[in-house]
Amino acid sequence: MIAVLNLAVDEIESQLATDPSTPVDVADLAARTGTTEHHLRRMFSSLAGMPMSEYVRRRRMSLAAADMVGTGDDLLAVAVRHGYGSTEAFGRAFRAVHGAGPGDVRRDGGPLRTQPRIRFHLTVEGSVPMDTRIAGLPAFRLVGHARRVPLIHEGVNPHIAEHVASIPVEEVVRLKGLGDVEPFGVLSVSNDLDPDREEGSELTHLHGVATTAAPPEGLDVIEVSAGTWAVFRTEGPHPAALQEAWAATATTWFPSQPWRLRPGPEIVAMLAFDPEAATATCELWLPVEPA
Repeated sequence: MIAVLNLAVDEIESQLATDPSTPVDVADLAARTGTTEHHLRRMFSSLAGMPMSEYVRRRRMSLAAADMVGTGDDLLAVAVRHGYGSTEAFGRAFRAVHGAGPGDVRRDGGPLRTQPRIRFHLTVEGSVPMDTRIAGLPAFRLVGHARRVPLIHEGVNPHIAEHVASIPVEEVVRLKGLGDVEPFGVLSVSNDLDPDREEGSELTHLHGVATTAAPPEGLDVIEVSAGTWAVFRTEGPHPAALQEAWAATATTWFPSQPWRLRPGPEIVAMLAFDPEAATATCELWLPVEPA
């Protein structure tokens, strides 16, 4: 996967150098590098610390800044060369990256916040084993109560906490009675995630269970097709241990395994929770396919 990511960066740089006005087609890029758009976006975002779209934007504006300083072309010509139809749109994008307008940079030579070219390297540690199993599941459905919430990478997500707290205890008991297949227990489901996993982007969070039965009226439903899942077991401070494991799947597990992510919900099953110690035992279910 590391080689695929570096090849993707090479393709991005080649296009920005020869045809900077054309948007980068990530689906075509994934196909040409032998992977899927879904997996490429997720791995890039996790390992680079920014979405691929943000990297492309920063690199495009870095090249645009060089044009502003190093050429005498007028502002509109530079804007069009880098894919913008007006000086206003180009100026907003330029200022968002550099913190200064293109005219200021041309006059003063800066300030500039240049994005260097990314190169990915794999550091093999292996000192902390990941408790993982591969499970094949038939088609099932996730039923419960869903809400659109913003994505927060670290700490408790207050929007999810508020959503879960709004569900009456008797309704949670009813949901538990509906669950009849793996993943067992009351589940925290993330669906319709932004491909780049950008902080603040919206996702659908469902608090519910997995079942093969027809759900009662009034419940939200996510249909899940048959497929393979990587299941990661975590123990420790909650939600820190779970979030660390989620990040480690991208930085440690996927780069060294013959599996890649496929589209589908990402599911957390809480097996045990100690509210006094704020610790939990969880299973993280990620949909995968052979790489």
